[in-house]
Amino acid sequence: MTSQVNSPAEQDGGAAASDRTPVAPGATAAAGEAGAAATAGTEHGSTEHSATAAGSTAKEIRRLDRVIIRFAGDSGDGMQLTGDRFTSETASFGNDLSTLPNFPAEIRAPAGTLPGVSSFQLHFADHDILTPGDAPNVLVAMNPAALRANVADLPQGAEIIVNTDEFSKRAMAKVGYATSPLEDGSLAAYRVHPVPLTTLTVEALKGFDLSRKDAGRSKNMFALGLLSWMYHRPTEGTERFLRSKFAKKPEIAEANVAAFRAGWNFGETTEDFAVSYEVAPAAAAFPTGTYRNISGNLALSYGLIAASHQSDLPLYLGSYPITPASDILHELSKHKNFGVRTFQAEDEIAAIGAALGAAFGGSLAVTTTSGPGVALKSETIGLAVSLELPLLIVDIQRGGPSTGLPTKTEQADLLQALYGRNGEAPVPVVAPATPADCFDAALDAARIALTYRTPVFLLSDGYLANGSEPWRIPDLADLPDLTVRFASGPNHELADGTEVFWPYKRDPHTLARPWAVPGTPGLEHRIGGIEKQDGTGNISYDPANHDLMVRTRQAKVDGVEVPDLVVDDPGGDAGLLILGWGSTYGPVTAAVRRVRREGRAVAQAHLRHLNPFPRNLGEVLRRYDRVLVPEMNLGQLAHLLRARYLVDVRSYTQVTGMPFKAEQLADLVKEAIDD
Repeated sequence: MTSQVNSPAEQDGGAAASDRTPVAPGATAAAGEAGAAATAGTEHGSTEHSATAAGSTAKEIRRLDRVIIRFAGDSGDGMQLTGDRFTSETASFGNDLSTLPNFPAEIRAPAGTLPGVSSFQLHFADHDILTPGDAPNVLVAMNPAALRANVADLPQGAEIIVNTDEFSKRAMAKVGYATSPLEDGSLAAYRVHPVPLTTLTVEALKGFDLSRKDAGRSKNMFALGLLSWMYHRPTEGTERFLRSKFAKKPEIAEANVAAFRAGWNFGETTEDFAVSYEVAPAAAAFPTGTYRNISGNLALSYGLIAASHQSDLPLYLGSYPITPASDILHELSKHKNFGVRTFQAEDEIAAIGAALGAAFGGSLAVTTTSGPGVALKSETIGLAVSLELPLLIVDIQRGGPSTGLPTKTEQADLLQALYGRNGEAPVPVVAPATPADCFDAALDAARIALTYRTPVFLLSDGYLANGSEPWRIPDLADLPDLTVRFASGPNHELADGTEVFWPYKRDPHTLARPWAVPGTPGLEHRIGGIEKQDGTGNISYDPANHDLMVRTRQAKVDGVEVPDLVVDDPGGDAGLLILGWGSTYGPVTAAVRRVRREGRAVAQAHLRHLNPFPRNLGEVLRRYDRVLVPEMNLGQLAHLLRARYLVDVRSYTQVTGMPFKAEQLADLVKEAIDD
């Protein structure tokens, strides 16, 4: 779903009133226009009243600048779908947003248990935001387990919408409730809305030929309708989505639409919800352009397709399904029309072997995986280093070691990406900062791989992969030119005047060797993992040649052109630098903003290129009295910086499977400033 954003002034003055006041599901356009007229001319932060569908009860409307909502229930309750639909409508409305899906690794985790809780958190605002938020303002709890697992994250005064139908003694006892939290006063600090979601859904669908169990499955759509009413979200897109998703089962489609509308109407008519809320579009947060909501894995997929287009090379993905990277395989398999070929291999080793073969054959070759798969691919990555062929290794990091935490995030593969191979096998490493940045990072990784004829690691993680945010769709004319010139004939003249092809005769600037497509007459050459002679590519056991080749491959990676590190230090007088990499960008930047609003000076920088480092990194580090590096591992980047630059870097680490919170880092920064 896309939305067009003009300049802030244009959007504010030119948006139709009906864009700001969604029409109730099933209502006429005239009713929507009347509702829009009733709210016209109100100021931000003001309170107004609107009539219900029956015209009998006036309901208060409050304007907010931001909201954090968390949907939580069993992994079979459809919380990810519910959150995704609310997010899509929020994106189309024009809010800035950030999401945090959080779900168990099991396909169907035990129902009603704490480990089986699945949640989806969405932070949306009328201004620029960077994280999914620290603490939800609203929790939708579909059962006792969802309430128990999430209530500790709520601030006082938060709203809790509880599905009372699921609060049986047995269900509560399963998660450790001796008494009902809805009755024992333990939720007195919150505004609790007890709603029999299942009963109301079944009642709304009594006209459909569905069992009570089947009808009850639509309770997530009832909850979505209720929240859509509470926050004035558009509804047409969700109804279209449901009819498309269940196109082969029209009765199921209409039942879900009916449940969605029933939830909206319940909010409009019940006395328990006397207030609804509006969050205006974030017009000032976005430059002019066309935007869509995008997840990290989807952005990365589109980036790979764009790189294929810009290089005029066919895209080949060799992959074995693994969480949280599988979505890239799923997405790329849909785009055969762009010349994309996907191969789902029988294992990780076969996947990268096929990808490396495709690289030898002249394709833009990619393999996708997560930490455990990288370990299995390591020998073939070393082979790609020896062959000096372009290959993208996409590692969507997750909690480890071993199987670890498949659906939780971590940044603990950095040292594996740098050093997890036998021998001296240097590989460039690129790390995106946000879900949308995965698009640009994929293009950047492809640039390095194609220009320098080397495998490149692209280090994303589960937080970026599954999270989403608005993305400005770029103009094709603004994308980099990645055109590649294949070898087409002899490139070396022997002493006797004979012209021959030397597969390891290098470009003097990039040290890249020529890329010869198999089958090109006269360019036959030897490949394999045994050391090659410089220039000729013949097998060589000569000690001096091996030393030369090892140092040349390292020099090639060291010479990769990357931009200098940009430092955000408004006053130029900060004594503390907070340095992040990868997905820590959002919470680090949000924390820095909080600290600066209190009048304190702090500098910030963020690394995309982790091998080679930006050439000015050492100078930047030595410029500050203290350097703080937060990362979701036990200090891997900090270790590298200390060893390379002999700077006393302070490490702050977290390996909980969850991203940092802005408040947590803001407190840390203030402590470091005061130290």
